[in-house]
Amino acid sequence: MLRWAHVGRLPQGGRGPARPSSSRVPVASGSGRGGADPRPLPLSYSLVDGEGSRPALVFLHGLFGCRNNFNSIAKTLAQRTGRKVLTVDARNHGDSPHSPDMSYEAMSRDLQGLLPKLGLAPCVLIGHSMGGKTAMLLALQRPDLVERLIAVDISPTETASVSNFPSYMAAMRAVAIPDGVPRSHARKLADEQLSPVVQDLAVRQFLLTNLVEVDGRFLWRVNLDAMAQSLQEIMAFPPRQESYLGPVLFLLGGNSQFVHPSHHPEIRRLFPHAQLQTVPHAGHWVHADRPQDFMAAIRGFLA
Repeated sequence: MLRWAHVGRLPQGGRGPARPSSSRVPVASGSGRGGADPRPLPLSYSLVDGEGSRPALVFLHGLFGCRNNFNSIAKTLAQRTGRKVLTVDARNHGDSPHSPDMSYEAMSRDLQGLLPKLGLAPCVLIGHSMGGKTAMLLALQRPDLVERLIAVDISPTETASVSNFPSYMAAMRAVAIPDGVPRSHARKLADEQLSPVVQDLAVRQFLLTNLVEVDGRFLWRVNLDAMAQSLQEIMAFPPRQESYLGPVLFLLGGNSQFVHPSHHPEIRRLFPHAQLQTVPHAGHWVHADRPQDFMAAIRGFLA
């Protein structure tokens, strides 16, 4: 039987925004990088229990995501592998605290605080998109915490040219919902306002998982202010000289353009034992598009 342990962490320093004068869906306050706390944040996570003799699987979601993106995959992999499976909300996402600092160094630092506390180091680190970049940086900085690494449809390079995230963010910030409307109507209004920019229904539904109701008002639980301030950083990757010598799998979506052949030299430089595998008929969200193939690739890499 699977046993779930969930630890929620309340945000530090004002997650709840003050009431704005406009009718737009509010976002978290505090977007400047000045005063960013260098200490790790207490991230929210869920743990599916398993045997402790083999490294746990740790999933890191991408931009606008949350740990719930991997709920069914975590349960299934725990059953099929017998391992513990941890899913984590990154800072400024899900139920984790908000902070003006969205650097990969800060996100890596959060995990450096969490994994040893849970007794899950070294682990198998699996990161999608932004989470993949966090996972790669953590492996480079602290190889003692990472037994092996899977980067899902992302590379240690600049990704701005293929990303629609800036336009998604602008569309989310422009959404206006009157106070006091029912949740179903609020989601419909937000969907209608996002649709001219975010034309893919599946992507809109994904973004709308971040629309939450608090005291009769709707707000985005992701910290869009911090994301907007840090977007150039999020699209880039911190320059590194060291290499990670453990096993690495770059798992790519066959229909995605996020990882280009021109990225391969940098992948080989930083991760000399890397192997690349493509999941046919999958876009950028490989785990959502082809979950069975995604899990099969992970199990094959663990074998």
